[in-house]
Amino acid sequence: MVPSRSVYCYERLNQIEEGTYGVVFRAKDKQTGDIVALKKLKLEEEKNGFPITSLREINALIACRHENVVGIREVVVGDTLTQVFIVMDFIEHDLKSLLTLMPSPFLQSEIKTLMLQLLSAVKHCHANWILHRDLKTSNLLMNNRGTIMVADFGLARRYGDPVGVGGMTQLVVTLWYRAPEILLGAEKYSTAVDMWSVGCIFAELLLKEPLFQAKNELELISMIFKLLGPPTNNSWPGYSSLPLTKTINLPSPQPHQFRQKFQYMTAAGIDLLMSLLTYDPDQRISAEEALDHPYFTESPLPKHPDLFGSFPSAAAGEKKRKVFDSPSAPTRAADHKLFTEFDPDM
Repeated sequence: MVPSRSVYCYERLNQIEEGTYGVVFRAKDKQTGDIVALKKLKLEEEKNGFPITSLREINALIACRHENVVGIREVVVGDTLTQVFIVMDFIEHDLKSLLTLMPSPFLQSEIKTLMLQLLSAVKHCHANWILHRDLKTSNLLMNNRGTIMVADFGLARRYGDPVGVGGMTQLVVTLWYRAPEILLGAEKYSTAVDMWSVGCIFAELLLKEPLFQAKNELELISMIFKLLGPPTNNSWPGYSSLPLTKTINLPSPQPHQFRQKFQYMTAAGIDLLMSLLTYDPDQRISAEEALDHPYFTESPLPKHPDLFGSFPSAAAGEKKRKVFDSPSAPTRAADHKLFTEFDPDM
């Protein structure tokens, strides 16, 4: 068995973010000079050995090696048993911050490229029996060469065959990206929960803001009902038998509002979005099916990743470029803070 290397093989440069399951730093490999992301796992509170969430994350990253999944390099340790770090490839941006900072939205051709990459990664995870269970724009990293990578597998877990898995926790998926079957207390769910999240991400790329910005679960359910129209036993067989449906007052039947919400989308684009945001998990489109959707072959065609523009990386402490200070680019205090927070010269 090969012993783990020491974390002191890396020089920490700056903290990138802190999440539920760990703190992420930008660091440099002292031997090779490579810039990496160093995730310190939260083990201080552990009384019963290594936490299952961290094991799942490491196993999922190893099982799902793919060009659109963040690469795991090694696991390193510090001086004590509570100092364990995952070393991953450093990627310049997360999609959520980028959407906030960009002067204008992604073009349709760029959205198609990003969606194809996301779907390819999700298809690969599902083919390897991994549910991500927390897909959202802040967990999608993007480099300056137009490539996105799925990250943060802290909630990921394997599922068995058949696809439906029982006894799984409902406390998964960040609220705004959470599928209706989880919201309504379904005791088993499948790869379809990830596909709902993909639909929310697709909508966010189009709108340049999250689709369902709800304060709580009830408000989220209401927003979903408003966009899709309330569910019926025809649109979602078995809906009425879900645990929490009896506690909800359904609004009167109404047509969906996709066309009003996404006025500039083609019919094919609306169809893909509706296929992802489908009530019935059994009818929701799979990643494999979505990759073959006509939306991706109609004009404009997906842009080659190399043709994407580049942006200053807040995670790397890069300064805002002049293009962001042009009169056409709206200035925001939050944007300025993000860029100056890690600026070594300020």
